Amino acid sequence: MLTVERGRAHSHANLGWETFTDKVIAALNENREGVVFLLWGSHAQKKGNFIDRQRHHVLKAPHPSPLSAHRGFLGCRHFSQANQLLEQQGLTPIDWMPHLPQQ
Repeated sequence: MLTVERGRAHSHANLGWETFTDKVIAALNENREGVVFLLWGSHAQKKGNFIDRQRHHVLKAPHPSPLSAHRGFLGCRHFSQANQLLEQQGLTPIDWMPHLPQQ
C-alpha cells in the first residue's frame, strides 16, 4: 500500500517505489505458491503482467480512491474473495478488521 499527498495523485511516483514493488512482486511470484494479489487501479494492474496465474491468484478492481471507488471497487468483495481463496488452500483467513490494543 502506498500513500500520496492529499489532492496530489501520483505524488509517490519517482521515489523508488516502482523498483521496490516490482522486486517484491517478483520475489513472491518466484518463491511462493498460491499468493492472492489484490491489484487496485490501472498502475497496480500492470504489475499483474509479471504474475504467474497458474501458481497465484489475481483479483483486480478499480482504485479505491474516493474519486473512483464507485466505479467498481465498492462491492468488489476482494476481502471475502481473498479469504475464500486462502481457506481453499488450507490457510488461515485474514482478519481485515484487527482489534487494536487499547491505549
